[in-house]
Amino acid sequence: MPDLFFKDLPTLAKYLREELDKPNKKFALLYAYNGIGKTRLSGAFRDLGKNINSDGEVTQRDTLYFNAFTEDLFNWDNDLSDDKHRVLKLNENSRYFNGLASTELDTRIRSLLDRYADFDFRIDSETDKDDKLTNAEVVFFRDVNRNHESDDEEDVDAFGIKISRGEESIFIWCFFLAILQLTLDGHEDYTWVKYVYIDDPISSLDEHNAIVVGNHLVQLYREAKRPIPTVISTHHVLFFNVLHYEIKNHFGRQAQYMLKREKLSGIYCLEEQKGDTPQFYHISALTELLEVANSDKISTYHFNVLRSILEKTAFFHGYGHFASCIKTDANDAEGILHQRFVDILSHGKYSMYEPANMQDQTMDYFRQILRSFVKRHPFNPALLPTENE
Repeated sequence: MPDLFFKDLPTLAKYLREELDKPNKKFALLYAYNGIGKTRLSGAFRDLGKNINSDGEVTQRDTLYFNAFTEDLFNWDNDLSDDKHRVLKLNENSRYFNGLASTELDTRIRSLLDRYADFDFRIDSETDKDDKLTNAEVVFFRDVNRNHESDDEEDVDAFGIKISRGEESIFIWCFFLAILQLTLDGHEDYTWVKYVYIDDPISSLDEHNAIVVGNHLVQLYREAKRPIPTVISTHHVLFFNVLHYEIKNHFGRQAQYMLKREKLSGIYCLEEQKGDTPQFYHISALTELLEVANSDKISTYHFNVLRSILEKTAFFHGYGHFASCIKTDANDAEGILHQRFVDILSHGKYSMYEPANMQDQTMDYFRQILRSFVKRHPFNPALLPTENE
């Protein structure tokens, strides 16, 4: 399938919705580097399912989502006056917490959390006469005996503790998984969900948790009574790899893409990924540089990209400076000149946010440095565009 291009994120989000509406399409798996727009895409996808009345109120929605904004529904009250009783407050106005008043959500969360953490919690909530949530907060603690059910606060170690940032992320992820379980089970409080969008579930996954989280997530869908089409986007290569195999083994081949954005035009691109590992950053960036080298559209910004590739390559090979990738030895006059060009044109007034055109002679040096680098390092030529000499 040829690459697909989209003028903006709402257009791309509309395409993903249409793809998920097709028969036998249950998942769309996206890989993208940080800064491309994954979180904004999840927001655009969500917004397409909203109906807003004349007063600006949302009257209908269709997407349950997890992204960076999900964590904003939780905020800490650190008890600054007494510095004793710290609680994590929940935004009671969000439909995200609809099931809190009518289900034993804490039991679901705890069974999930036990897989990842060793702390415990209690959710305290209040509702009005219509069972609408009016207040909710989470108290964390570490039990001396996890099986002890006493309400005596002296029986627990450090009641009302503030958990670490990583533990908080895990708790919020398990909170989402519990809601996702309710949704996939067809619970009446979440019948409004037509799509699920999950963006980078835990930002700093180590290898073990990347495998555990990926496996666990797909397991929920395997047990679903009400399967719901889902988009999952990530910048984590191993997590993408795990999801590829878990989804393929249990649901057959689904849509997989690498999401890219053209720097100058701002156009978004979906590149189909047939394998289990997305194309890496340096290959994608090299492709962009070689393509621009074949044109007269080279700008100072491209020296920033080139320097980034040189530095990553030098680091991979164990060198302390990118010059090792463009100089044959310390006395290589041409290599020294090329290093100087990269140094000057990737710093100072030559900002990547204000790209400036270069003179013909400088563009020629850019092409020489780039092509010499590619020839000295054995990149797979099948992944790179043909060069014009």
